[in-house]
Amino acid sequence: MQQDYTPKNKTMSKIVFITGASSGIGAACARKFAKEGYSLLLNARSVDKLQTLKTELENAYNTDILLLPFDVRDREAAAKALATLPEQYQSIDILVNNAGLALGMDKEYEGTEENYDTMIDTNITALLMITRLVVPSMVKRGKGHIINIGSVAGDAAYPGGSVYCATKAAVKVLSDGLRIDLVDTPLRVTNVKPGLVETNFSVTRFAGDKERADKVYQGIKPLTGEDIAEVVYFAASAPEHVQIAEVLVLATHQASGSLLYRN
Repeated sequence: MQQDYTPKNKTMSKIVFITGASSGIGAACARKFAKEGYSLLLNARSVDKLQTLKTELENAYNTDILLLPFDVRDREAAAKALATLPEQYQSIDILVNNAGLALGMDKEYEGTEENYDTMIDTNITALLMITRLVVPSMVKRGKGHIINIGSVAGDAAYPGGSVYCATKAAVKVLSDGLRIDLVDTPLRVTNVKPGLVETNFSVTRFAGDKERADKVYQGIKPLTGEDIAEVVYFAASAPEHVQIAEVLVLATHQASGSLLYRN
């Protein structure tokens, strides 16, 4: 994919790298950081969706954007993309590990190996790999913030979600472990755990069944991707001596991953 690497601005602003940026929470984060003047590295599998978002943001804001269209599960593609970044994009200030998904609502002993592999490889292994590729440079520069998008699902299992819940529990532990490993550095680690957010998440979970997905949000006002983006930005913009370690964000009528009140 040929791109213009020439920055719009003579001096590059802070750079945020967002995985899974083509829709939902990732796209909302891209819009929020662009509005606040950040330069963006945007990753997703869909080149068309990324290009549409890039055009939207460039028309709205004076920001520099570089697209990294690869599947986060593809280690070789990820390593190559990050190793060949133009010089002006190499000093990543903020990493938002957002790429993730749930597939199906099967009982643990009835799910498919393919769904298990996809969730584990995307939600855990890819997050760990991207972190491994980005954080050493942050440590070397003594500057950086890693923001992992976890889930309330990581706090406790719910019916039909055990594998997905397990992956998000892993995100919490990986976030905590990384924070421990970086305690002697200026780097910060944040785990943002959303509850019910109305994005394409449920459409993906139910294999494109929009009618079934819509029922997930009936009778309750869910969170939006923009709500979570505000929390992500709040954590990123806190004073350097303040580390927002973990944030659980729920809709008003949601008490846990499985308990909601519907009108």
